Amino acid sequence: MDKREFMKVLGVGLGVAIVHPIKAAAQRGRILRSDPTDSAGAGASPEFRKFLGGVRVGDARAHGALLVFWLHGGIPAPSLPISTLEEARSRGDLVITERERAAVPDLIVDNRGKTHVLLLAGEILVGGKQNRIVTEDILLPPLSGPRSLGVYCVEQGRWSGASSSFSGQDVMAARGLREKVMEKADQRQVWAEVKKYAGRAGAASPTDNYQAIYDKPEVRAHQQEVEHSIPAPAPAAVGAAVFVGEKLSGLDLFQDPGLFAREWPKLLRAHAIDTYGLPSPGKANEPRLRSRVTDLLGRAAKVDGSLRRNAGVGQLFDFRVEALRGSALVAEGQVVHAAIL
Repeated sequence: MDKREFMKVLGVGLGVAIVHPIKAAAQRGRILRSDPTDSAGAGASPEFRKFLGGVRVGDARAHGALLVFWLHGGIPAPSLPISTLEEARSRGDLVITERERAAVPDLIVDNRGKTHVLLLAGEILVGGKQNRIVTEDILLPPLSGPRSLGVYCVEQGRWSGASSSFSGQDVMAARGLREKVMEKADQRQVWAEVKKYAGRAGAASPTDNYQAIYDKPEVRAHQQEVEHSIPAPAPAAVGAAVFVGEKLSGLDLFQDPGLFAREWPKLLRAHAIDTYGLPSPGKANEPRLRSRVTDLLGRAAKVDGSLRRNAGVGQLFDFRVEALRGSALVAEGQVVHAAIL
């Protein structure tokens, strides 16, 4: 090897020695991304099956076209302390911001508190360059550090804003929009669903903002009326199955009755959106609908699906029960939250 070749090889070696530490430092400081393809495989979730095996259908409550069945569980698992999105934000523990280079489907979330924080698929985030909606359940561990949060846009006509941060308004998407989110629909389908709900509620806005539906005084009055008629969940209830007329509007289950009680008001307000402006129907066939819920729980306990991880802790179990889509977040050996729509 002559001198020129030796210097060339030496230069490459030095370059590698310099670049690799820089790359390693960048990796240490990188944001953990949510990767839906990070799958642990197909099959069943033993925790989900065991949990559903202890769920029974309790008393019903009704208002207009809305019928709610309280769901009760078996022996509760050891409680994992969990804060809701709004609880963590109000304490200053949870920070949600745009990325440094803002992108529609991706935000940054950081849990700086000392308890787990649960973000539910379908929760609305207000602020940033445009309002967004959370795409899937994510359980952030204490002191999580910055992580990537998958979102859709629910405010098509805006891409501006003085602040890059977001707030939670205790707002959950109504069934149709929540369903699009759970099935990972195209962004255009999400916008179309926002327009449909805004048109139905008479709550059009210059930026096609989903939040405008909740801001409409008549809608708020309707939601308050529903909340007054269907107040806090029955003691020890772990979830609810909700019908609008004869159609299932959604079934939500939580391992912890206390967490369900704190999440229930925004879930109920979301269901109320689908009854806004509807005439009061005749009395629902409660025994038949109760039987449908019992049958649905039994079938869901037997299904196979896919298990995968995201940017939070635990695993997501995605499944289908005939035409319905379901998802369960399992962590620390327990079902933190499950939904069937």
